[in-house]
Amino acid sequence: MALRFGAVTLLRPHRAARDLPDSVALWVVDVQEIEPPAAAEPVHWRLLTTHPVTTLAEARQIVAWYRSRWTIEQVFRALKSHGLRIEESQMEEAGSFTKLAVVALIAAVGALQLVLARDGSTGQRISDAVDPADLPALKSLNASLEGRSDKLKNPYDPTSLAYFACMVARLGGWSGYTSSGYRPPGPKTMHHGLLHLEAILAGWRLAVRSGHVRLL
Repeated sequence: MALRFGAVTLLRPHRAARDLPDSVALWVVDVQEIEPPAAAEPVHWRLLTTHPVTTLAEARQIVAWYRSRWTIEQVFRALKSHGLRIEESQMEEAGSFTKLAVVALIAAVGALQLVLARDGSTGQRISDAVDPADLPALKSLNASLEGRSDKLKNPYDPTSLAYFACMVARLGGWSGYTSSGYRPPGPKTMHHGLLHLEAILAGWRLAVRSGHVRLL
C-alpha cells in the first residue's frame, strides 16, 4: 500500500448558503494499493478528517479507524432495522432520546459481540457476557437446542463465548447449519435470541429461588 497525507483546504461550493465559512481546513490521508490481484479493482481510499495528521503513525491511525467502518455499520444496523428499531421511537425530548440511545447502544454492542464471536475467532470466554450463576441453566438449555446429528451439535468449548453465541443464535431462529447456502447468524438473529434467552433465564432464576430447581 502507498500511504500519503497532508493538509488541505476545501472551498465553499458556489451554491452553498452564503453564511457558511469561505473554506474549511482539513487533513487528507490517501491510501492506494500498489499491486492488486489480477482483474481486481485496486483499493484507493481518500480519507478526510479533522484530526491532525502530521506523522506516519497518525496517518496509520486514521486508516485503522476507517477499517472499523463495517463494524460501525453493523452496530447501526443492530440499533435500527436489524434489531432495536430505535428510529421508530416517538420520544420528542432530546435528553430522553439520548438516554434511550445509550441503552440501545449497549444492547446493540452486546448482540454484535456475539456475531463477532460466533466462529470462535475472538478467543473470548463465556464469562465476558454471562453471569456464572446462569451457567447451569445454559448447560440445560444447550442440550435442548441441539439436534440429533453432529452437524446440529454445539461444536464449541462450553467455556467459550462462541458456545454462548451458538446457543443464542439457535434461540433467535438460526437453523444451526453452516454449510454452503446457509447464512450465518447476524445482529438481528442474535438480538432476537437474547430476548428469548432473558425470558428463559428469568424463569430459571425464579424456579431456583422457589426451590423447584436443585443445582448440582
